[in-house]
Amino acid sequence: MGSGINIKNKRAHFEYHILETYTAGMKLLGTEIKSIREGKADINDAFCAFLDGNLYVRNMQIAEYSHGSFYNHEAKRDRALLLNKKEISKLRTKIEEKGFTIIPLKIFTTDRGFAKLEIGLAQGKKIYDKRETLKDRDAKVEMARAMKR
Repeated sequence: MGSGINIKNKRAHFEYHILETYTAGMKLLGTEIKSIREGKADINDAFCAFLDGNLYVRNMQIAEYSHGSFYNHEAKRDRALLLNKKEISKLRTKIEEKGFTIIPLKIFTTDRGFAKLEIGLAQGKKIYDKRETLKDRDAKVEMARAMKR
């Protein structure tokens, strides 16, 4: 998929049921892409929202570029996501339904050097679903231990 950078949202699969995934481009500034290539981005608290008909990723932390000058970027600004009209309209109708949200799953770079964001249409898990996830994970670890012996 990408050549190097692969920043994941570790809490996403624990907190949400991921129903569909999309790959979106991002409108970034020069210093932002340089920071992403250094791996200095965090999407654990980020979410996606519609503003003025466009989809934006909000609360995504991209650290200021270490060699940036006066023209460095703001660390937590809203960044526009680039999807085609069909995908945007589909996501907008789903979001209007109760219980659905769009969350960033991972940032990766393409072979051509572009940064892409994998987003997921998600539904929040209930507490008992989270317990099930923990039980499944523990069971897999126990199985792996038993297989080693």
